[in-house]
Amino acid sequence: MYKKAALLIAATLLIAQQAMKYSDQLNHAPKPIPDRVILTWSGDPTTTQSITWRTDTSVSTPQVQLAITQDGPNFQKIASTHTATSQPFTSDLSTAYYHSVTLTNLTPATKYNYRVGDGVNFGEWSRFQTAATTQAPFEFIYFGDAQNNIAEHCAHVFQTALRHAPDARFLVHAGDLINNWNNDAQWGEWHRAMSFISRSLPSLPTPGNHEYGRIDGMPTLTKHWQTTFTLPNNGPQGYEEAAYFTDYQGLRLISLDSNRVTPEQTAWLEQTLSNNPNRWTILTFHHPVLSAARGRDNEKVREFWKPLIEKYKVDMVLNGHDHTYARSGLENTTVYAVSVLGPKQYDLEKKPWMIRTAEDTQLFQIIRINNNKLTYESRTASGALYDAFDLHKQKGLANKITNRIPNDKAENHRTKLTPAK
Repeated sequence: MYKKAALLIAATLLIAQQAMKYSDQLNHAPKPIPDRVILTWSGDPTTTQSITWRTDTSVSTPQVQLAITQDGPNFQKIASTHTATSQPFTSDLSTAYYHSVTLTNLTPATKYNYRVGDGVNFGEWSRFQTAATTQAPFEFIYFGDAQNNIAEHCAHVFQTALRHAPDARFLVHAGDLINNWNNDAQWGEWHRAMSFISRSLPSLPTPGNHEYGRIDGMPTLTKHWQTTFTLPNNGPQGYEEAAYFTDYQGLRLISLDSNRVTPEQTAWLEQTLSNNPNRWTILTFHHPVLSAARGRDNEKVREFWKPLIEKYKVDMVLNGHDHTYARSGLENTTVYAVSVLGPKQYDLEKKPWMIRTAEDTQLFQIIRINNNKLTYESRTASGALYDAFDLHKQKGLANKITNRIPNDKAENHRTKLTPAK
């Protein structure tokens, strides 16, 4: 009897799994109409813009139409056409084509309208803006892990972030964008949650541990990474589009792959920091230098990279992974931030370096740079200001930090429930 019951349970689970996969195949099937459109950079943000998107395999003439933005609809009459390259991609659900193009020779500090398609089927007209050649003021948004229930619990946070930073120029994703590295439905969910935002603001992601799996026992970055994103190829050999840097209006933003902390990547980091003409320097990688979650410690990250962060006076380090919030703010040091976007939340382990902390709180961060001043805001999913500070550059001295933590908002910590006796 027990054997029959076990077989019945196994059969029921198999049917449920097959039904779920069939549903995912329907919901995330590629079509001739473009989807998963995303802006990134692989070149100079002042004169280039990279665009990647997906279709089914019937599309043979992928292209971008481009025009300088006008106040009316006549821009479409003078739009230029740019041919994209394509690559087939087979996921766990389907086979599709991913198309990409890097537009070049653009005019700095200029708004452009664009759409992607095949000459017949096109997506919506969207807009991007090239960077200025000067150190003009700008802002960007930094997100921690999305990872789970992305459409359900992250889409509204993406939208709230844009409402509070309507002039943001790009997005930083500090790893664990999804939960299962090669799961096409989860990648589709991430794109759906981002919606028009990823078509309008370039994304600069760094890989988390959930973007990794194993092939023949070796840790391997998801095949979705280089297919989905067209990122700078200026990192160390073997870390293509995972470790890279982008210079934007006086900021050098460096992505590191903290899943593989090696001497080779460390040597590249030192070279990138030592030959840096920018006023501001921010690093982003997934595993925190200073861990915030209970029982976690990334000793190798701290051993290899913290000495260089201190030597070259990096202004900020933006991390994820720990599914809590913590931010440092000691005088004359780099500011470290750990944040989480999605619903998966861990226990915080309070430590002396932490100036502001949170548990069970979804957050996004807005970072504004204006000449010698950096302004940081961390806001909750509802948009409420939760944490803030200013960094001021001082000639010949370390940065001066001014904390602006809201006086009327206590730290969000879990209520420790006492079990009923």
